[in-house]
Amino acid sequence: MALMATVMLAAMDTTIVSTAIPQIVADLGDFSLFSWVFSIYLLAQTVTIPVYGKLADLVGRKPVLVGGILVFLAGSVTSAFAWSMVTLIVFRGLQGLGAGSIMATVNTLAGDLYTVRERARIQGWLSSVWGVAAILGPTLGGAFVEYASWPWIFLVNLPVGAVALPLLIRFLHEEAVPERHRIDWAGALLTLLAGGTLVFGLLEGGQAWPWLSRQSAFVFTLAALLAAATVWVERRAAEPIMPPWLWRHRTLAGSNLAMIGMGIVLMAPTTFLPTFGQAVLGLGAITAGLLLAGMSIGWPVASSLSGRFYLRTGFRDVGLAGAVLVVLAVGAFLLVTYPGRLLPLFAGQLLLGAGFGLLSTPLLVGGQSTVTWHQRGVVTSANIFSRYLGQSLGAALFGAAFNHTLAQRLATAPEAIRAVLPADVDSVVGALAGQGEPLPGAAMEYLRRALWAATRHVYAGALAVALLTVVVVALIPRRFPAAGESGRPAPGVPPDLGALGH
Repeated sequence: MALMATVMLAAMDTTIVSTAIPQIVADLGDFSLFSWVFSIYLLAQTVTIPVYGKLADLVGRKPVLVGGILVFLAGSVTSAFAWSMVTLIVFRGLQGLGAGSIMATVNTLAGDLYTVRERARIQGWLSSVWGVAAILGPTLGGAFVEYASWPWIFLVNLPVGAVALPLLIRFLHEEAVPERHRIDWAGALLTLLAGGTLVFGLLEGGQAWPWLSRQSAFVFTLAALLAAATVWVERRAAEPIMPPWLWRHRTLAGSNLAMIGMGIVLMAPTTFLPTFGQAVLGLGAITAGLLLAGMSIGWPVASSLSGRFYLRTGFRDVGLAGAVLVVLAVGAFLLVTYPGRLLPLFAGQLLLGAGFGLLSTPLLVGGQSTVTWHQRGVVTSANIFSRYLGQSLGAALFGAAFNHTLAQRLATAPEAIRAVLPADVDSVVGALAGQGEPLPGAAMEYLRRALWAATRHVYAGALAVALLTVVVVALIPRRFPAAGESGRPAPGVPPDLGALGH
């Protein structure tokens, strides 16, 4: 209950904030800065996950998680009282710092508190929180905007935190870690800078500046130099934030690469399917958004059931089956003929969610079972960080492909309708939604087909990444090594824990 309430804080945040965009902009102004309300949160959350994971191994899970919740709630309160768009962005960054702790530590605790047999069910429950948040967030956000005011989208986190914090403080007990540790401050700083620069470049590329520009070259060159400096420092640190063995260990490295691939693929439906539903299928905003509910249903169900399979066949094989389902689900979209139908698309999302559940849970649980308590935070945070990094990559890659296709279709439109078509890509969705001067039927049909083609190109890219993910998972060793084979057993872990992963 406490872990689910904690996850709800981070899960509901993005969906509930997106519903209040018009009211926030009307009160605070500076619409040009509004994208950073989301970007700064994602940036702060993503880059701090590895740092929190290491801290959880050094000082224990409880202080890191409780501290992260307090930071998140502080960011929520200050965001509610923001007096300008700039201050709202700063306070949202504070929220993101707390969310990084939540994402890194909750899943580590699930690995500590539950056996391999139980973890699939627990991961299913935790995944279901995201499904509930996908529906509850927009509903609550819309209600607050209509009947109250936008600050309540942040203040609603306080009662959720009031449930999670007392339960964690009262019932979460862990053995004290008596060793003295040397915190790798230089590695932590370089990890934050390198990850932050990379994610910043991915978020702003193609938006604030063109991909092929001096700005992009500078940002990504700086990110590469910072990454090289991070590797150099981490190889020499006594207790590195991101230990090099994470990427030398074939099982863990393969699992992390698979999570990058999964994060990339995840952004295809998450970012473009609701727009596709509205613009091409003619669905309402709520119905189009509920297309994603299929994924939110299939994911936790498959995650819960995965334990029955990986206890029999092994972590790698179940993860491989999940990766194959992802390929089938993404490929199915490319087989749908124009303009598509709601039921097949929803079924495809169910299948995609099932694939994600079977892919993510065995690789996370299996990775946790290969290490001791003192390494589990690092392993878990690396897994989650990889997924979020993949999402940033996916948003950048698919956004570029989508915009390029639309721009090309606008430039090559028939002479008869070219003069009435939108002048730029940003205006296409608005025109299809009926904003501005009504367009002739032929022009509207051309735009629908252009958006259809752009979405198909996004899914073609997602299919290529999904196929690569299958190859990566297939190269992971079929037998995950047990923690007892490479180090002393974790405190409180049953002695047969590792054997279950064979």
